[in-house]
Amino acid sequence: MGNLLYFIAIVLVIMWLLGFFVFHLGTLIHWLLIIAVIAVLMKIIRWGAK
Repeated sequence: MGNLLYFIAIVLVIMWLLGFFVFHLGTLIHWLLIIAVIAVLMKIIRWGAK
């Protein structure tokens, strides 16, 4: 499950970078980045709790 969160976070960051530099889709891309950061933070917090 942890690897899946990292995979999703990486995909969302790549989509954000593509959208920001290539397509510039507006606020949707920034929301994707926020979701990716939250996913990574959740993984870090859960890893520290073990």
